[in-house]
Amino acid sequence: MQSRETLPSAHRSDLRLVEVTAWRFERGSSTARAESIAIEEPLEIRLGGRRFTLTMRTPGHDDELAAGFLLAEGFIEDRDELGEVRRLRDSSGRPQPNALDVVLNVSAEANRRRLRRNFAISSSCGVCGKSSIEALHRRLRAVDSLLTVQASTILSLPGAMRSAQEVFASTGGLHAAALFDSAGTLKIIREDVGRHNAVDKVVGHSLLRASLPLSNSMLLVSGRVSFEIVQKAAAAGIPILTAISAPSSLAIELAASLGVTVIGFLRESSMNIYSYHRRVLP
Repeated sequence: MQSRETLPSAHRSDLRLVEVTAWRFERGSSTARAESIAIEEPLEIRLGGRRFTLTMRTPGHDDELAAGFLLAEGFIEDRDELGEVRRLRDSSGRPQPNALDVVLNVSAEANRRRLRRNFAISSSCGVCGKSSIEALHRRLRAVDSLLTVQASTILSLPGAMRSAQEVFASTGGLHAAALFDSAGTLKIIREDVGRHNAVDKVVGHSLLRASLPLSNSMLLVSGRVSFEIVQKAAAAGIPILTAISAPSSLAIELAASLGVTVIGFLRESSMNIYSYHRRVLP
């Protein structure tokens, strides 16, 4: 595996770890040893100085997390609508590590309308059924992509992601999301205690660099594919979404309505394709 110093910048992790003492019980005896643990802390996101949301995350790439979250939830539609992302500062002028303020380049009325829409149909609190899919379909464009990929290329993705998961290798406790091009070359990888956060960081990285839509890209997530993960991939224009674990029924239904190829149980020799299977060439 590449060392941290030789990893490309988009592959490096800025995540912080903490050392704890753990008692290892094995073969009838126990010993104390140091363990690296991923940090989990709250991140407060404000919009124009007003409290907006609070999420638990692994600190690192917070600007990408905020940008990706706002795109997926429909508060911004493109890079031009995202203004400044800045750290809040305390009374002494020191930046607060767990608070961001985002300035949007949208009118006050558009911001109010998007707030109302988000709280009526929110991907994080109880979406279910066809009404939710129809509401998202009205907001999200169907993915427009002619991408096709050899099956052998897709089967190579898990190994490529594992070799780049530097923090997971130290802790064993993080989810990962990795973006690949059509040739299977790793472009971006992000890790977090939350799999949704890892995807938001990948999408936010691309948004901040004005490289959306990602119509010639594939996304691999280390966990399962949920309704929310499909929503985030579609918002970024990603045509092929793959996962190490299973998709949910609602994820497959949403993917089918938005033109996203969903692949689950991806291994080095097998996979299940649940929607738009013609993008995968035998």
